[in-house]
Amino acid sequence: MSTHLLALQSALENLPQTSRLMGLDLGTKTIGIATSDRSRQIATPITTITRSKFTKDATELLAIATKENVGVLVLGLPINMDGTEGPRAQATRAFARNLAKLTSLAIVFWDERLSTAAVERMLIEADASRATRNKVVDKLAAAWILQAALDALRQA
Repeated sequence: MSTHLLALQSALENLPQTSRLMGLDLGTKTIGIATSDRSRQIATPITTITRSKFTKDATELLAIATKENVGVLVLGLPINMDGTEGPRAQATRAFARNLAKLTSLAIVFWDERLSTAAVERMLIEADASRATRNKVVDKLAAAWILQAALDALRQA
């Protein structure tokens, strides 16, 4: 069992059954956001935030989390294909550390290798224009990450 799955299971232990999970795909320019349904079976893309300053981004994220009754944030961790962590993973961990200072919500990491590539491929196969792909890829990648976490929870 992965350490990510153990962290997620642990984060869910003391939460009400109806609290949702929020998936985040943290990019350098945007943050894709998805939430689970109340039964924690299905991830749905919600929105994409254009990044500006950390405090503004965090405030917007946490407002969505409150509105959506979120209990856990599932943050995609961009691990290299060889399993190592590079600068993007370090930036993601730093974002999580700073966000943790502003909220009591549990924040867990989820391996996001190939999520954006998979979503891009799916959109290309669906014949989505480049402009459409650019608009939706981040929130769809967040849903992809969150769905992988939900599926792992169900299988555990």
